[in-house]
Amino acid sequence: MPDAVRGAAPPRGSAPDPAPRTPTRPGPGRMRVARGVWVLPPVLVLGAVFLYPLGLVVQQSFSPENGGGAFDAYASVFASQSFREALGTTVWLAVGATVGCLVLGFVLALIIAFVPFPGARAVAKFIDVFLSFPSFLITLALLFVYGTVGMANGLVTDLTGAAEGPFHFLTTPWGVLLAEITYFTPFVMRPLLAAFSQLDTAQLEVAAGLGARPARIVRRVILPEALPALAAGGSLVLVMCLNEFGIVLFTGAKDVTTLPMLIYGKAILESDYAAACVVAVVNIAISVGLFGLYRVVGKRAGA
Repeated sequence: MPDAVRGAAPPRGSAPDPAPRTPTRPGPGRMRVARGVWVLPPVLVLGAVFLYPLGLVVQQSFSPENGGGAFDAYASVFASQSFREALGTTVWLAVGATVGCLVLGFVLALIIAFVPFPGARAVAKFIDVFLSFPSFLITLALLFVYGTVGMANGLVTDLTGAAEGPFHFLTTPWGVLLAEITYFTPFVMRPLLAAFSQLDTAQLEVAAGLGARPARIVRRVILPEALPALAAGGSLVLVMCLNEFGIVLFTGAKDVTTLPMLIYGKAILESDYAAACVVAVVNIAISVGLFGLYRVVGKRAGA
């Protein structure tokens, strides 16, 4: 009987059950239009604020005001001794600062992450705050300590009675290198601390239980896990060091001319805008290439 009732036809005059309605989805053409409407405003803002001025710089490098061929400014700049020296100084300062940041950042991150001491978490939090400091602030701090009339020189002159102190390295390339390492090391420590927080401590306990010394544990267990973070942090520091202007300017190192300093000198001091634009284009090309490398390394590192 239940089967018969279940299979019986609906009574006459009753309306059939309405079919379930499926939501209609917009067609591909309408979806592309909607995406274009949302993408267009930021593209216009980006073009007006960044791409248009950048295009003017590139155009000026190929159209010098004093006339000549399109590549005359490039030939003149590339043939100048000042450009070659600035390029070499920029590269070796950036590479040296990157190596110093990698070594110092790795050691400090190891201590903060794996050596228990009071205030370790506060130090890790301070690193996040340190990343927001402007570069010239760190340079000024170094000037107060090691400058010509800084605390260190003042202490030596007070104790010895000498006319001047022994510390004058801040106005040399080594002073610029010290300032860059001091400022950019936290940019390496931040991804390292994030990588160390995800490391399985059981591996360290097993290695220690098997009698491995701390140096061997660092080399065989910790370092392989830290390599992606080191690569990502080092790539970022290299890009930023290539474009650093404030540190070189505030140290007062007159004999240190990097590409950003050369652009400043050509544009502001010599009013040679074509040459300044040529150097700027070279600097941009190097920076964009290294930034692309940083993005590739960052994706592989999961940063």
